[in-house]
Amino acid sequence: MSTTVDSGPSSGDVPFLDVTAPGFGFGTPEVAEAQAKNWYAESPVGLLVLRYAEGHALLRDQRLDHNGKRFMEMNGVTGGPIHDWFVPMIMNHDGAHHRRLRGLVSKAFTPKMIAGLRPFVQARAKELAEELAAAAECEFIGDFANPLPLAVMSEMLGVPSEDHDVFHTWTTDVGLVFSIALGGDVVARVESALVGLGEYIDALMARKKAAPAGDLISALVAAQQDDPLISTEELRNLIITTVFAAHDTTRHQLANAMVAFAGHPDQWRLLGSRPDLADQAVDEVMRWLPSSPTIYRFAAQDFEYQGLQITKDTFLTVCVTAAQRDPRVFRDGAKFDITVPREAPLLQFGAGPHHCLGIALAKAELAEALPALATRLGPPSVAGPFTWRPPIGIYGPNTLPLRFG
Repeated sequence: MSTTVDSGPSSGDVPFLDVTAPGFGFGTPEVAEAQAKNWYAESPVGLLVLRYAEGHALLRDQRLDHNGKRFMEMNGVTGGPIHDWFVPMIMNHDGAHHRRLRGLVSKAFTPKMIAGLRPFVQARAKELAEELAAAAECEFIGDFANPLPLAVMSEMLGVPSEDHDVFHTWTTDVGLVFSIALGGDVVARVESALVGLGEYIDALMARKKAAPAGDLISALVAAQQDDPLISTEELRNLIITTVFAAHDTTRHQLANAMVAFAGHPDQWRLLGSRPDLADQAVDEVMRWLPSSPTIYRFAAQDFEYQGLQITKDTFLTVCVTAAQRDPRVFRDGAKFDITVPREAPLLQFGAGPHHCLGIALAKAELAEALPALATRLGPPSVAGPFTWRPPIGIYGPNTLPLRFG
């Protein structure tokens, strides 16, 4: 592992972590060592918040904001499809405008709607698990982690099943938006996904307006007709953002769960014999190996925090993986254990006014998927080499070859 923890360009007891180094990860001993030294570290991309209490507080601090325009500029994007989607995105608004947009999206995540989706999630998870049980080996992302949330998201939005294949390519690539600093073909892939999604969603909205059904897009189209303040562009942006949140993060969280259990086969066997632990297992998987290992903010003003002078426009990253293993908050935080109740809220879903609306749906999907697999299949083991997405952004394996004991 090429993580470095040393004085670097820092001074005193402030460690330096090179998050741009090949193979860097937030769940390493080097990061734990940095966390023991200080609540934050310096890095090539700005400040890294390593401890839970400070991360939780700063995510709620109104002196910090998302500043989508600044994030795009920092990554060399000043126009085009990515800029035009990301800058006006719901998370980049605050106050009354944010509350109005959030009120629209919350239609997707009411307890009634999630309860209505639960039988669909359960049936699809069991069907996919049975297919894995009949195979000696699988590519878990293609065979389970991708089709489950894709089917659930499509059911929620009203996307026809015959469109799933083309839809999933777009929803996969748009999730790379937080990794555009890495260059290569990332920008082109995200742009292509946004263009394809935008054109598809415009056509789907037109169909739902002509023939409404009981899905989210129909509800949003109806809301637009009742509220002249909602533009078609704003509605399209909301739907693309919902797609991005509902598919890619859950897909990677399912794959991350398998990596976690592959390293802890006794925990898998326990879940298989005690499916009543499903909800607790979901929380532990999300704590241990979150699909959103970092959350960024910008300083909206100059201010002081715990003796540290933070200047306006400072880029600050809350390191969720490290914070959710912080021994100051989590007893035996460096140990993966589905039997230990964890009282502290997970950080990967944010905090305050921007707390993720989709948390209940994501947890419901995993709570159905994990016992469906563990009660039918022995412990997973990795069946071949695989690579990871970058640790900054939505995180998980690119592919995951598995065999089940």
